[in-house]
Parts: sequence; C-alpha cells; structure tokens
Amino acid sequence: MAKKKEKEKMLKITQTKSLIGYESSQKRTMKALGLRRIRHSVIHKDTPQIRGMINKVTHLVAVEEVE
Repeated sequence: MAKKKEKEKMLKITQTKSLIGYESSQKRTMKALGLRRIRHSVIHKDTPQIRGMINKVTHLVAVEEVE
C-alpha cells in the first residue's frame, strides 16, 4: 500500500538589509538563495541545506513558514 505523501514545509525568505560591507561569502550565499535586493522574497522547500544557508545570513534575512 502506498503511503500518503506529507505536505512539504515551505519557507518564505525576505532580504531585510543591504549586502554592502559584508563578506563575499555572505553575498554569494544570498545570491544562491535567489535574493537580489532589499524586500525581495523567495520561497524554498524547508531542507537542511536551505536552513544552513539561512543560518549563515540570519542578520540579513527574515524567514516565515508558508503552507
């Protein structure tokens, strides 16, 4: 019998601060997340890889869970 597929959690990530003056590794992380400018938002699946990227730039982003 097939198992029911659970609904995956999604995260809405919004850039809240400018990247000016921060390390290039943090700038590359923001680019990898798909964020381009202040108040720009993207939606990603809640995976350990995305959580790790968010942890690296927590001071630059706001995160919300979305259904």
